[in-house]
Amino acid sequence: MDTKKRILVVDDERINLDFFDVMLSKLGFDVDLAENGHEALDAIRRLKPDLVILDNIMPKLSGWEVTRIVKSSPEYAEFADTPIIMFSALDDVKDKVEGLELGADDYITKPFNFAEVLARIRAVLRAHDLLKQLENREQRIHLGDAAIDELVSAVAGSKSTLDRIFEAPDLESAREMAAKASASLASLEKRIARLRDESDTLRKKAADISTMRRTAKP
Repeated sequence: MDTKKRILVVDDERINLDFFDVMLSKLGFDVDLAENGHEALDAIRRLKPDLVILDNIMPKLSGWEVTRIVKSSPEYAEFADTPIIMFSALDDVKDKVEGLELGADDYITKPFNFAEVLARIRAVLRAHDLLKQLENREQRIHLGDAAIDELVSAVAGSKSTLDRIFEAPDLESAREMAAKASASLASLEKRIARLRDESDTLRKKAADISTMRRTAKP
């Protein structure tokens, strides 16, 4: 299983793209590059990166606009939880606040120290993986509750059917009720199997996330 993190770097200055490409690739990340906001949106759809490093000041489509589209546009709903670290030469507090309010996970001012940037990248990735684990746990709890509800309903239904069978006026009526009860239990068995499969899938995802967290430092 490939546990390497894919990082998309977006900047209209080639020197910055080359710098991040070399440094992050050496550290074991899969690195993809985009030179403007339009390329970034296309790459996010196509590559599904684990993290986007996004320059704010770009022609045609700024980092703010890219962040707003990814985080709030219905067309990008499936990518809305993609972590974004925004870079900018703007050091004004209101610019940082605007970026964070749009949904950016972190905001770093140029010029930057790469060691600090790397620490923030790892922190954002860890936080995102933790959020996935929490969501996974909530889904598994929901499935467990659904399975319990199914079983409680089945027990109540079976008890009611047994009571009616005992009170049946003749053998044929009892057989008909028993057949219906058997069909109901077979249906329940299929529903429980489906819930079990969904739970197994979530359990595997949780294991994958744990593995990625252990290997987050390339």
